[in-house]
Amino acid sequence: MNKNDFNEGLLGFLDASPTPFHATNNMSMMLKNAGFKKLKEEETWHLEEGKKYFVTRNDASIIAFTYPKEKAYVMVGSHTDSPNLKLKPNPIIKEHGVVKFGVEPYGGLLLNPWFDRDLSLAGKVAYLDAQNKIQETLIDVQKSIAIIPSLAIHLDRKANEERSINMQTDISPVLSSNEDFDFEAFIKWQLEKNEIRDAKEIYASELSFYSTQKASFVGLRDDFIASARLDNLLSCYVGLLSICSISEDKPMLLIASDHEEVGSASSSGAAGSFLENTLKRMYPNYDAYMNMIRTSIMVSADNAHALHPNYADKHDKNHSPKINNGVVIKVNANQRYASNASTISKFMNVAQSVGEPYQQFVTRSDMGCGSTIGPITATRLGIDTLDIGLPTYAMHSIRELAGADDAYALYKILLAFNE
Repeated sequence: MNKNDFNEGLLGFLDASPTPFHATNNMSMMLKNAGFKKLKEEETWHLEEGKKYFVTRNDASIIAFTYPKEKAYVMVGSHTDSPNLKLKPNPIIKEHGVVKFGVEPYGGLLLNPWFDRDLSLAGKVAYLDAQNKIQETLIDVQKSIAIIPSLAIHLDRKANEERSINMQTDISPVLSSNEDFDFEAFIKWQLEKNEIRDAKEIYASELSFYSTQKASFVGLRDDFIASARLDNLLSCYVGLLSICSISEDKPMLLIASDHEEVGSASSSGAAGSFLENTLKRMYPNYDAYMNMIRTSIMVSADNAHALHPNYADKHDKNHSPKINNGVVIKVNANQRYASNASTISKFMNVAQSVGEPYQQFVTRSDMGCGSTIGPITATRLGIDTLDIGLPTYAMHSIRELAGADDAYALYKILLAFNE
């Protein structure tokens, strides 16, 4: 696969994955097409050497793995969720001549870019069908149905100097000027679009707003990729294509977890039991399990802060990664990243073997450092772990920016781990 084909597929994956549920569903379909068999956690597993498998949890986290004789795995960890605005359970607000949606911020999102964007709605809906059974399905409205209008500069002369955002009152998307709007009827209409016509009652939903602007190339020579949810669907896509590209006799595992942006503490998050449960079912013998753990490596792939050309003073001068200059190795003395000398050396060696550059990132010592699933997974499993990332601008914005070269470079490095 060449870089152009890789990136075109990436743009399509980003556009088709407005929520973790949709990302997981798309990854499942791509894995099936690549010959992976789906497992169910509630059923007994009968694994065969030389086969490939995947399993999901809560429709928003996914693990895929080969099952060869060789047990020293290259595991790639990423996350399916991104900061967004989630719909509240009773979302409708009718006042001042319009219908608005009540929303709750999810994760550490950058709020200002959400204003004046064309927004749509997607996620999971649970309903009671005609046989009185609870069913679940995914919906994606796709149409631009809402917007969060800015307050005009005439009404806030200091907006460019000191405007703050109240998360309860200032970010309600405006839906309609028709106050007859009925939310349950709206959801049933979306279900009918999916050929579901027997929904008696809508029970619950997990719906999120997203920008309808498509992912695209930006730059004089298509230098950049601009999109929502690059953090962290970018790494999900790289890991997915990597495991789909290797042969079944190579030990590789991909995990893409939900809820990283809010701490990973959930049944389907990295702090939960999903990966550990899966690995112990793959290797029920404790000695075989420990042998696999201690001979494997976890590559925690998340986004990294690229040196911002307008805010260079926000970076350590000796650790300022640049876009399209290679994969970033992330280091933190206080273990906010799990990289150590052993795992860093392994990655450097493999990158050099395929002629790909790499960079190193350390946050300024006078600034806080974010974290990833890397330390969480290393703590829970005791597996040697490396934190890496693809350099990105505007992380946690509704539209982020990454390089057109870097994701493909990581793809080649991950494949080389198995050579």
